[in-house]
Amino acid sequence: MSPDEPQPLLTNITALAARIQKLNERAARDYAPLVEDILRSRSRDTHRIERTLDGLLGFCGHHPILQLYRRLCRYYWDIDPVATADYVRFYREMGDSEPEEST
Repeated sequence: MSPDEPQPLLTNITALAARIQKLNERAARDYAPLVEDILRSRSRDTHRIERTLDGLLGFCGHHPILQLYRRLCRYYWDIDPVATADYVRFYREMGDSEPEEST
């Protein structure tokens, strides 16, 4: 292999990173209307809200998803502060590296 040829490992990592980015973007497109509907309708369906938070949690490394997660947590706080505190803790345990923001 010449120095000008891309290394197979680097090529694979680049392809994987591109697929992860596309998955994150799709998740943001798919979850945004769900979150907006919960907020707009002022839903108090705890199962629906928690299912949505559970789904979002896996994508919180993607900033648009993190923003949706935070908005939904702020909304859910008035419905169930104990459960919301758990969701904040779950996120932090996943490796939150951002400084805390006031709500």
